[in-house]
Amino acid sequence: MKRIVFILVVLIICVAISYTMLRKNDQKPLPIINPTDLKKELVDPELLAVGQGHTIGNFSFTNQDGITITEKEIENKVFVAEYFFSTCKSICPIMNQQMQRIQKTYKGNKSVKILSFTVDPETDNSETLKTYAVQHGYQKGQWHFLTGTKSSLYSLARKSFFVLKPAEATNLGDAGNDFIHTNNFVLVDKKKRIRGYYDGTNPAEITELIEDIELLLNE
Repeated sequence: MKRIVFILVVLIICVAISYTMLRKNDQKPLPIINPTDLKKELVDPELLAVGQGHTIGNFSFTNQDGITITEKEIENKVFVAEYFFSTCKSICPIMNQQMQRIQKTYKGNKSVKILSFTVDPETDNSETLKTYAVQHGYQKGQWHFLTGTKSSLYSLARKSFFVLKPAEATNLGDAGNDFIHTNNFVLVDKKKRIRGYYDGTNPAEITELIEDIELLLNE
């Protein structure tokens, strides 16, 4: 009897392993997204012809702890980026609830980072972002809420992440309608290449994003 039970357990384990391996083999690699793969209205005119080799550009911003964060922070890391502002009462709270799911899944994993860029640096200084970060249970060193000059923040959005239409970027004044109000999360791989866009207000898409992070970690 014990022998039969042992054989059944071994068979169950073998089936489970086989299923997992087949599922992994069925998964297609994530695309590498370049400017020519996107809608022209989202791409800076000078980058419209770029069909390969696009990577996230260099940057320097200050996080919620008053620490300067540059592109070196995401060297050889998988990361998720978003644009938000702390006083947003519509999509941002929903988005950052979903971002908390991502952090919870990969909490403590030094190969995964989260970058949340403010679009309202006049309001969102380091102190304001620290309060916001604490409210959202941020993991120090993993989830960075970033502020800086508006021109630098918007330039990165327009020329690296492609979440801001060039026409919108021409107005960087104080009018409320110049905010980047996008619900997109951007997934970037260890080589700073864009690998996917996800609706940060859609739990199903965030589940997919979480799974895709795992794919990139194993590339």
